[in-house]
Amino acid sequence: MTKNAFLAAVFKPNVTPNLLSQWSLAILRAILGIMIIHNGLDKIANIESFAQAYVEVIGLPFPIFFSYVAAFTEIIGGPLVALGLFTRPAAFGLFSTMCVAIYHHILVAGFSIPYLELSAVYASCFLFFTVNGGGLFSTDALIINWLDATALSTQAKQLMRLEKAYDAVGSGKNVGV
Repeated sequence: MTKNAFLAAVFKPNVTPNLLSQWSLAILRAILGIMIIHNGLDKIANIESFAQAYVEVIGLPFPIFFSYVAAFTEIIGGPLVALGLFTRPAAFGLFSTMCVAIYHHILVAGFSIPYLELSAVYASCFLFFTVNGGGLFSTDALIINWLDATALSTQAKQLMRLEKAYDAVGSGKNVGV
């Protein structure tokens, strides 16, 4: 696999170019990314307590290390998802963290909806962005358009308001966006 093919697979959004759906994806992505940051900050605020109460309970080795991994995944991954930059890898990291949280809740309280609810909602949303990418209103979409002018459809570029850039590539002229 070439470098460009790999980057195209990472950055290319897998969604239909529809203005309303793209705006709603961008809003959901921004809210999720911003809201998950506070979970990471709470972990960092008292890492020893978090390690003892959550990580040791599920039997992971090196509880302090894995507590920092979870915290920094949320602190770094949250803004990345919000910006739509490296959306798939960031969302996958956050999805994995939420799966561990779900496992913890099941061990502690069984299948109790009040304990599982928030982690399950976060996990399903992050799984969605892992599979579909950040959408057309994301930094990833701008990067893939820059890397490969043919990666996005004309309709997608028009929705992103990149049609002038698209026309310039096709005609060989340098026209600003």
